[in-house]
Amino acid sequence: MGTGRLYAAVAASGFRRYATYRTATAAGVFTNTVFGVILAYTYLALWHERPHLGGYVQAQALTYVWVGQALLVAVSVMGGGFEDELIERIRTGDIAIDLYRPADLQLWWLAGDLGRALFQLLARGAIPMAAGALLFRLALPTRPLTWLAFLVAVVLGTVVSFAIRFLVALTAFWLMDGAGVAQISWITATFCSGMLLPLNVFPGVLGEIVRALPWASLIQAPADILLGAADPLTTYARQLAWAVALLAAGRLLQSAATRRVVVQGG
Repeated sequence: MGTGRLYAAVAASGFRRYATYRTATAAGVFTNTVFGVILAYTYLALWHERPHLGGYVQAQALTYVWVGQALLVAVSVMGGGFEDELIERIRTGDIAIDLYRPADLQLWWLAGDLGRALFQLLARGAIPMAAGALLFRLALPTRPLTWLAFLVAVVLGTVVSFAIRFLVALTAFWLMDGAGVAQISWITATFCSGMLLPLNVFPGVLGEIVRALPWASLIQAPADILLGAADPLTTYARQLAWAVALLAAGRLLQSAATRRVVVQGG
């Protein structure tokens, strides 16, 4: 099997794996939709007092809510993807088998995570978004190219998210328990991705900092492209820069971890 076909098979396996959890998926869709309704009414009250907060009109703000609900699980803002399994394999020593496998560790887990993300976007993303469009007046684009540009940003955001979580998981080689680092990571992502509030509403220097951090690629960047509030090429360049930098850092950490396993095994 060629390398490309191998990773395509891993991605397809990741998709099928999450597709088997039908009850959990249905519960997740319900939870996302209910939380989206609660958040939407909160935004309605907030934008009633501040009609152009963050540069958004009310319909754009409501759209932002449902984009966030559609992407929340797909880009793993709060974790729950491959990293828990990878941390456990490191803790138990099973990671040694993965490192000797004739496949790149980082690409293997990236392919599986992309398969997971596609399923979650279709199952736990599209349905809450459709519910939001039925319940509220949203500012959804009508041009197919805008939706395509949005999906490209979602893919890049997923890669950035993977790169962050891969680094978090690899810390278990030295800490032996990555749970604490993982919790810090998802708390940071919750605050800095725009999940709770658009990063545009953050004032002054704080706003500039959070928009420059990699977590902005997860929700804020795709949402702004969908809303027509950001230039796609500029957004892609920022997402790509973070993806390349973080994947490279993960590659270096993976090499250090491999040397550690080899030394201990020897």
